[in-house]
Amino acid sequence: MARLPRLIVPSQPHYLIQRGLNGTPVFQDDDDYTAFLGWLRTAARTYKVAIHSYVLLPDQLHLLLTPSDEEGLGQMMQWLGRIYVPYYNQKYGRAGTLWHGRYKTSVVEARDFLLACSRYMEHAPVRTGLVAQAEQYGWSSYGHHAGQRTDGTITDHPVYWSLGNTPFQREAAYIELSSQMLGAADIKTIEAAVLKGWPLGTDPYKHALERQAQRQILPAKRGRPFKRPTNP
Repeated sequence: MARLPRLIVPSQPHYLIQRGLNGTPVFQDDDDYTAFLGWLRTAARTYKVAIHSYVLLPDQLHLLLTPSDEEGLGQMMQWLGRIYVPYYNQKYGRAGTLWHGRYKTSVVEARDFLLACSRYMEHAPVRTGLVAQAEQYGWSSYGHHAGQRTDGTITDHPVYWSLGNTPFQREAAYIELSSQMLGAADIKTIEAAVLKGWPLGTDPYKHALERQAQRQILPAKRGRPFKRPTNP
């Protein structure tokens, strides 16, 4: 099924993924990760996009973010591409595009899915065998959420703040939540939504979003449309 046209909804969280061309590495050393994060912070402030969670993997990046308008997210990603790709190409003696097509996004229902998305991306280094535990990976937002460090890239979402009244309570609650691994069905749901551009949320949320957007945002049902019988 073809991916639906990208939907950007101001003030709603979005899960974004961008991969390297044909599995090409997009980060090769600490300087690459550090440079990208610095430019990400600048772009997020410039284009008024709040970054809630992230993970940078050797061949891809994942962001959980909230744009303040319809244009800011796209402008932020375009700016990052114009800055980071020439930096990377010059450093490694290559030319041409770095990314495998356009980035993909899914609008996320914050109440029921934001923390699941955050845990999904922050545990990607564990699932891919880069580290044994999420806290061992330095290029994700897990350390910020677990109280290991303050990350200037992150703007905490209200759902994260609802985990406790103090930073210690929020961090302890997040650590406990993260210790509960996502099930295979949850992982499949998140991956399908992001890769196909579907909204990630409950059915009432999806239908309300479709009415708000005044366009199709849900996958069409398979098969031919049902035809009512005609009167003889």
